[in-house]
Amino acid sequence: MASKQMVHMNRGQGETSYARNSILQNAEQNRMRPLIEDAIADLVCSRSMVIADLGCSSGPNALALASIAVDAFRRRCLALRRPPPPAELCVLLNDLPDNDFATVVKSLVEFRRNNGDEPVLLTGVVPGSFYGRLFAAESLHLVCSSNSLHWLSEQAPEDLKMNGIPAYDVDANVRRERRAVVVGAYARQFRKDFMAFLKMRAVELVPGGRMVLSLAGRRSVDLASELTHAWESTAMTLSDMVTMGVIDKEKFETFYMPIYGPSDEEIRQIIQEEGSFLIREMQVPELTSGAYSALITSARVASMLRAAFEPIIVQHFGPTGCDGEEGIMDEFVRTAERRWSLEGSLQDELAQNPRGVLLVSLEKKPS
Repeated sequence: MASKQMVHMNRGQGETSYARNSILQNAEQNRMRPLIEDAIADLVCSRSMVIADLGCSSGPNALALASIAVDAFRRRCLALRRPPPPAELCVLLNDLPDNDFATVVKSLVEFRRNNGDEPVLLTGVVPGSFYGRLFAAESLHLVCSSNSLHWLSEQAPEDLKMNGIPAYDVDANVRRERRAVVVGAYARQFRKDFMAFLKMRAVELVPGGRMVLSLAGRRSVDLASELTHAWESTAMTLSDMVTMGVIDKEKFETFYMPIYGPSDEEIRQIIQEEGSFLIREMQVPELTSGAYSALITSARVASMLRAAFEPIIVQHFGPTGCDGEEGIMDEFVRTAERRWSLEGSLQDELAQNPRGVLLVSLEKKPS
């Protein structure tokens, strides 16, 4: 592609916005609560604390992790039977420059107002890629990131683009033959990116500083049949739209979604190889487990996919289909819901191709 992909969610507060269609992501953030509370318990003795949320996006979820951390700080002080020290908490939110920061800044103003004066709460936004340096050396105490690290730094693995290998072929037989090549290319790109992420945060965190991360992934016992369930569902829907003549096959074959869901073992190996962090805890809850499963409906997932991927899809394919009349994303949602209706429930699809969330708690080793 001639231009760089626009990696951001649907902006604003409208019907198709990320703000209105991110309840599944919020459920994943709530799973991080015990790990964040545990990290805060180790750090609360500090008279000041700097907390960074990397990949904050926008809407209600933008401040979810920061809220958990601030609440945990206050509760920990109460548990120790002492008032919060005359301290400062600094909350910094990061995402790529195309993120809807106008909405985020408004949320920060309200966040500060609702949290009162004790402790002193300072806030700010830091646009930029978290695969590079963002903060001063040894300035952070806690880093959180939710639903972000499965996004790669590049549009697609370079070896796929150079060799003209589609990430997802309309022909099922060709797709199966290329699967190992495609998944391997994405895995190598993820390894490179996550290694860079760890190196940058190792510089920015204080010794003993903590990171709590969540990202799309899978258990190591599950085969990497696709890159993530969200990518597979999106690709299958777009493939159906090719068959229907809504989008062009050649364009589809040059469409690369820059996301990859690693296994827990991949994550563990990269962390150990980089060497700056101790793994305090790692969990791999399944997407269909617990109360989360009640949130999964065809309409909700189709709308979530639209909110997350519409900017990339429209940039690549254009706002309308081949007929130049039908809105491509309206047809995307209809096709997704129709496919799940015709081919069985979404729950069956998830059961056949299990996907989970990787939850990781890390501690920076002493210098």
